[in-house]
Amino acid sequence: MEEALNLDAMLIEYCATKDVDLRNELLSHYLYIAEIAAKKFVGRGVEYDDLFQVASLALIRALERFDHTRNVKFGSFATPSVIGEIKNYFRDRSRSIRLPRRANEMLKKMYEVQESLTVQLDRPPRPDEIAASMELPIETIYELMEAKASVKIVSLDETVQSQDGERSLFDLIGVESEEFVGIENADFLKKCLAQLNEEEREILVQRYVHRKSQRCIAEDMGVSQMYVSRMERKVLDKLRERLMD
Repeated sequence: MEEALNLDAMLIEYCATKDVDLRNELLSHYLYIAEIAAKKFVGRGVEYDDLFQVASLALIRALERFDHTRNVKFGSFATPSVIGEIKNYFRDRSRSIRLPRRANEMLKKMYEVQESLTVQLDRPPRPDEIAASMELPIETIYELMEAKASVKIVSLDETVQSQDGERSLFDLIGVESEEFVGIENADFLKKCLAQLNEEEREILVQRYVHRKSQRCIAEDMGVSQMYVSRMERKVLDKLRERLMD
């Protein structure tokens, strides 16, 4: 009983002062809330340590928002917030595109308004009706609708209408033509060869077009194999620099 009174007094003092040391002491007392909440979600593909970290951060935010004048126990106030943060964490992980927290909160509110207006109007509400109910510009509602669409994963096997009738999305995805790649590579190589002298071009052609060994090239040119090796490295370094540029 005495400990509970002490904690209540500490909470009142923290609400007034926002003292960091006092906050840390309070967190050490209430950390069990994060532990219990994290253990509830173990076995769903996320390690306990990660869940505990999410829950602990949520506990800190709950303490920052707590208002003792509402006569609500901190444990009763913090527990739903901590569990909600963990659920949001799982929801965000399941999305291929993650939205900012503010956008997530507004989307959730828009869903609630849509459901409410659908019941009232006996039909799906228009964007302007949603905007009026949420007291937001209609442009914001359109942005939220686009954000909602961006997080929806569509299968490549899904059929869509085209000029040729129904086709799968996979059939409509463009692919890079090997012919264009070949043209680009040939143009790049032509420009690179123009920057080499006759001897460098000859070594490159003999090595990579005619597939001759360094020893054979050295015998044909009347030089040492070491010389051909150094020249080849020099040429390749030039081409590498050109490619990086």
